[in-house]
Amino acid sequence: MSKRLILAINPGSTSTKFALFEEDEILFEKTLRHLPEDLAGFPRIADQFHYRKDLIMGELTTRNVNLTFISAVVGRGGVVKPIESGIYEVNQKLRDDLVEAARGEHASNLGGLIASDIASYLPGAKAFIVDPVVVDELLPVARISGHPEIERVSIFHALNQKAVSRLFASNAGRSYEELNLVVAHMGGGISVGAHRKGKVVDVNNALHGDGPFSPERSGGLPARQLIDLCFSGRYSYDELKQMITGKGGMLAYLGTNNFKQVCEMAEGGDEKAILITEALAYQIAREIGAMAAVLDGDVDAIILTGGLAYQESHVERIRSKVEFIAKVVLFPGEDEIRALAFNGLLALDGKIEIKTYS
Repeated sequence: MSKRLILAINPGSTSTKFALFEEDEILFEKTLRHLPEDLAGFPRIADQFHYRKDLIMGELTTRNVNLTFISAVVGRGGVVKPIESGIYEVNQKLRDDLVEAARGEHASNLGGLIASDIASYLPGAKAFIVDPVVVDELLPVARISGHPEIERVSIFHALNQKAVSRLFASNAGRSYEELNLVVAHMGGGISVGAHRKGKVVDVNNALHGDGPFSPERSGGLPARQLIDLCFSGRYSYDELKQMITGKGGMLAYLGTNNFKQVCEMAEGGDEKAILITEALAYQIAREIGAMAAVLDGDVDAIILTGGLAYQESHVERIRSKVEFIAKVVLFPGEDEIRALAFNGLLALDGKIEIKTYS
């Protein structure tokens, strides 16, 4: 009997990552980078569906992958309604909500759509999403914004934050459910979560304008000045949304969302790049401090993860500001691809519950 293949797909704001596993062994992994000009012709993220799917299928064809042996296609979960942590089989309701994107457009919305489409023409293959960005474990007090018309919501890098937290706990010989952690995922978007005994009890909304700015998101902007900008007549509604997510942050300041390039500019003496990189580390450290307060200062570790954690100068700027709280642990990049595949394998083996999105 042939071993089962699992295809894991993780669309991000600036890349599409995917990998093929044979049971729990990785056969290959591929990261396709997308420059702003590559995606500029797509008005909505959902419009990128065929572009990104075709890139994945092209790579599988080039590698002569026998698609009939794929038993599961597991995509990163998107911005749907708030749901509990876990694995969900992609159904029509989930597909509809991912396409409509009523709760927000994000590249992760493509994960379930691409997984479902690929699985649909493979005999017996199932399509799943795992720990979508809308996993909601917030404390009631954390939902209060300051005005009853607006409630704080949970949108963050749940898959990677949970994966690296469990990996850290395993390495420490402890259970994730017994630890208090502050986890900063630093990528195209940045989310900083307070993990208390296995639940993310507070986290900034990394998609809709909260917390630190990032390579392409504006983060929390001064409210009154933002209102004035909205009514200035200078920008359309869609342009303002892109200013918050997609064309804000580092991209707006420096014309690029390539953090490595910006760090090289700073190291070369570019004064604006120096200021922006320092401001980014400053804002992330400030958010880490806020989440440490959520945990009453009882923090077992601060975890820095995501693509930006590869930049040593950036990490050291943050470390110098927060290591008085707790030890700083690095998991550069993200463990999302392996987490997707591992959860898919557990689901196929009946070792975890497959949940229904409704």
